[in-house]
Amino acid sequence: MDGPAGPAPRRAMTVARAILPALAAGLALIAAIGPGMEGRRELRDALIVVDITRSMNVRDMDGVSRLDATRDVLTRWIASQPCGTRVGLGFFTERRSLTLIEPVEICTDYAALTGTLAGLEWRMAWEGDSMVSKALNHALNRARGLDAALVFITDGHEAPPLPYSGPEGWHEDSLGGVILGAGGNEPAPIPKFDDLGRETGFYGSEDVQHAPSRIGAPPTDAADRPGFHPRNNPYGEADLEGSEHLSAMRGDYLTQLAGERGMGFARLSDGPAALEAALDAHAPAREVTTRRSLSPVLGALALAALLAALLSTPFHARKEII
Repeated sequence: MDGPAGPAPRRAMTVARAILPALAAGLALIAAIGPGMEGRRELRDALIVVDITRSMNVRDMDGVSRLDATRDVLTRWIASQPCGTRVGLGFFTERRSLTLIEPVEICTDYAALTGTLAGLEWRMAWEGDSMVSKALNHALNRARGLDAALVFITDGHEAPPLPYSGPEGWHEDSLGGVILGAGGNEPAPIPKFDDLGRETGFYGSEDVQHAPSRIGAPPTDAADRPGFHPRNNPYGEADLEGSEHLSAMRGDYLTQLAGERGMGFARLSDGPAALEAALDAHAPAREVTTRRSLSPVLGALALAALLAALLSTPFHARKEII
């Protein structure tokens, strides 16, 4: 015989089984509409330009190449940025940069962005030269056209070497950014490849032009150099030997280039945190209105209501439903 309180729990369970599925359906419907909540947050647009010239194949980043280390650090940095951040990607060789992806929202296009980054390699270069200061100026102009800060990754190895007059200057406005120096402090051999892309050894002293480059006016002390001839050899012979076949990260040079262009400098080996700190100092973020979707929360509540309805159903009825 049912006691006085017997029918009450059964009625409560019946009401729960009727209300909870309706509640779950309602929450799911609202989630599908995609409601959101507006707020303010600081975001930054950036154009990443990566050096893919052959010195970036030097394996002095904890046993991996500079280019491999670049892919790793940049992928982790992109993953650490908040949704709404827009990042573009390009590379440089010779004196020009090529933009592969203009700045896109990282959460929507994360796979395309990181997939393209993973595919960067030295075989994409159309020239073997690495004119760092000229390529940096070209990339800065490109970043300014996209209204983005520049993240420029290079070891700073100029090939051919700089002329006696020094690097190309910068006389325009800049949106700021960071030069990220890749490589170690000790000169290391540069891998050499054949026409099929197979590594065949390392570049030797006889394979490269040594500093300074024989471009432009000769130095003022050229007449005192061995082998000088005013017509046949105005540079002398002091630049016929050197160590340009070895490569190290040119930190002082990159710091100079960055300072002249309103940019910061950081070392790739210090990871994404160092890049973020340098960007905070030299490419301030912009405050924007953002919209945060409530659909995930509503979807979770709908699932909870559905589970509660299932648990409130007797086991034999549950079997019939299944």
